[in-house]
Amino acid sequence: MVGRARGAAGSFRHVLPVDFTAETSSNGVVERDFVVGEVPGVLWSPASGSERAPLVLMGHGGGQHKKTPALAARARDAVTTWGFTVVAIDAPGHGDRPRTAEDEQIRAGLRQAMEAGDAGRVKSISVAYGIALAERAVPEWQATLDALRELPEIGTEAPIGYGGGITLGTAIGIPLTAIEPRISAAIFGGGFVVHDGLIEAARRITVPVQFLLPWDDEHVERQSALALFDAFASAEKTLHANPGDHRSVRWSGLDKEFLARHLNAAGAGTPPPA
Repeated sequence: MVGRARGAAGSFRHVLPVDFTAETSSNGVVERDFVVGEVPGVLWSPASGSERAPLVLMGHGGGQHKKTPALAARARDAVTTWGFTVVAIDAPGHGDRPRTAEDEQIRAGLRQAMEAGDAGRVKSISVAYGIALAERAVPEWQATLDALRELPEIGTEAPIGYGGGITLGTAIGIPLTAIEPRISAAIFGGGFVVHDGLIEAARRITVPVQFLLPWDDEHVERQSALALFDAFASAEKTLHANPGDHRSVRWSGLDKEFLARHLNAAGAGTPPPA
């Protein structure tokens, strides 16, 4: 059934159905592939049931996909440790989604610029491509969220968090969180080029934020990442900086109870027993 979800300023969006295409279960976690419209995704949930559990959105990095090993590991940990339901989708031109000739050209240009150490070209390509992807991906995330909330095991009352994603996952996650009032807390990671649009989006974010910064990123100016963190309007925000270059961002030193604390406070269930 196609329903309607209330959007900004009281407008309504059509709700697309969730079409599940595959299901597996292991170690207490059910993994279901799905499609909403033309966007493929994956949903991880507790095998014991997930009614009213918090829903965590996870974004993948640039050039990666919704089931990269690191993302899948974090998703499964969130399910088994906290009882969350976790969802990831492929960004435009990534994973199971077709790449346009423009996508291929931009990726090739970015690789060449990185290999040549051309920081100016890396920045200009990254900013333009990141903006274009976010303009497509943010409404896709909203449509996915609308669709999943129609499922009885998730429903409209489940608190929602953005559970991180470095590089592209955060370049999309920041503008998404800035306009999506259903997100109650967010974890972001550095490793992407900061631009004026991201700074403006950060200024509209007031929910609690954790921000992970790779201190030695060779492609991103450290000061620009610090300026982005400073721009978040959140009363509660923490910066976690670890040694590491662009490809070795470490998810260490974070407050592991951050999402559980804020999403449970927003009205969901409790962590599963040990």
